[in-house]
Amino acid sequence: MEQFIIANLAPIMFGALVIFLLSGFPVAFSLAANGLFFGLVGIELGLLKPELLQALPNRIFGIMASDTLLAIPFFTFMGLILERSGMAEDLLDTIGQLFGPVRGGVAYAVIFVGALLAATTGVVAASVISMGLISLPVMLRYGYDKRLASGVIAASGTLAQIIPPSLVLIVMADQLGKSVGDMYKAAFIPGLMLTAMYAGYVLALSIFKPHHVPALPLEARNLGEPNGDSGVRSLLALVVGTVAVAFAFAAAWGPSHPQLGADELGIYSTAVGITLAFSFALANRYMKLNLLSRMAERVVFVLVPPLALIFLVLGTIFVGIATPTEGGGMGAMGAILLAMMNGRLSWSLLKQAMNSTTRLSCFVMFILIGSTVFALVFRGVNGDLWVEHLLTSLPGGVMGFLIVVNIMFFVLAFFLDFFELAFILVPLVGPVANKLGIDLVWFGVLLGVNMQTSFMHPPFGFALFYLRSVAPKEVKTSDIYWGAIPFVVIQIIMVGLIIAFPHLVSVEKKVDMEEQLELKLDAPAGEAEPLKLPAADADKKDEDSTPELNFSTDTETDPKTK
Repeated sequence: MEQFIIANLAPIMFGALVIFLLSGFPVAFSLAANGLFFGLVGIELGLLKPELLQALPNRIFGIMASDTLLAIPFFTFMGLILERSGMAEDLLDTIGQLFGPVRGGVAYAVIFVGALLAATTGVVAASVISMGLISLPVMLRYGYDKRLASGVIAASGTLAQIIPPSLVLIVMADQLGKSVGDMYKAAFIPGLMLTAMYAGYVLALSIFKPHHVPALPLEARNLGEPNGDSGVRSLLALVVGTVAVAFAFAAAWGPSHPQLGADELGIYSTAVGITLAFSFALANRYMKLNLLSRMAERVVFVLVPPLALIFLVLGTIFVGIATPTEGGGMGAMGAILLAMMNGRLSWSLLKQAMNSTTRLSCFVMFILIGSTVFALVFRGVNGDLWVEHLLTSLPGGVMGFLIVVNIMFFVLAFFLDFFELAFILVPLVGPVANKLGIDLVWFGVLLGVNMQTSFMHPPFGFALFYLRSVAPKEVKTSDIYWGAIPFVVIQIIMVGLIIAFPHLVSVEKKVDMEEQLELKLDAPAGEAEPLKLPAADADKKDEDSTPELNFSTDTETDPKTK
């Protein structure tokens, strides 16, 4: 029996952890207790040395000193302040009026505002609760299907999981040892695609089931002109002018600054165009120019503050001005200024936001400390080798590994939060993915999209619980569950698209420049020539050491070695 335990201590340890978690014991303490118990068992059986556990204090202090994890409380605080700053209410009301004449217009507004809130808050609870309180009663009042209304709100709130500045991507970057900025850039296109797929589903419903997504009645549209005009033409003219200014700036600024990348130039150009549009709207209002309609003016004054906050946070990160932690700090200050401008800033608001931020940060830290205890002992008993052998021996090679890992994450997301999945499973599967030649930034975004479903899974999805807490009584829990299922299917389709088309995730390839050294020896002419010492073998073909997104485990070899 003792020999069996010694030979299989790693799978026994992992199975015991699953039993602990399913029993309902707190995750952080389950991880730590499991690690310490099996650490003592391993020492008793002679598999581990007692000195192994002396590494725990240093690992815990390393967690506490992590600059990457410091971004989590900043973005959490920013999201909680923005939730109560009135920004979500103004956005939903204005965008709802803009799309009101279109079938499904309020649903489109919820999706669009959900994406904007995701890009400013990064917190799912703040987005779902805000939109549930504001837009769900409006959608029900004007005849929207209950299931669609609840599903689109919950799904749009979960966009905060994948659209930067996502807390999931911060944790994923920390666990995979990658840059948060690279993870943010890579997740941008999948996040926008997921938003477009949600809108596509609403469009399909408006075609095949138009009674589920009616347009707003005339009496509900209150941003029109006194003469009855909607004011959309004025808004379109302003948008065209803004785009033209942005393109003109890019055409003039780009050639003189060739060191700027396309994404950086796009960020600067967009900022210039939006700034001029906002300045024009200010001049129109205070100088009584009457060049803009009420709709255009309202859209500018409501949209520009969150867009400015997005530039302050994400723009500075993408162009390299600030680190994610510094961007989070600036975002928190920007959220406080927005709340102050809207007259919503108070001591009680700050106190509530700080209390909630402290609770979430402590929750993350305790889980991370528990997972560190578990990981230290698990690797000490060669658990990482057991997981690696188990996953690399799967049929289908890399594709089989990706399918099995995504199914495992999808199933476990029924029971575990995304923090728990990230801290328990990602450190186990990340090294295996790296060994198989999978780019870890791409892999992190793929798992981030997959773990987004953890908020939407009936019956344990947190987004569904958040919505249930603020939904009117006429909306049943079954309506919320059935409404979430189509959007879970859309998220699964997105996972499949990322696997089938890896280049949807933009992974920047860095060129490894090999240094060529040349040593010249002073010698009489004709006796010696300059001796060249290349950093690599002169016959070896220059290669980019960055992992490719091809799913092949075969590596290229030098022709001379074949």
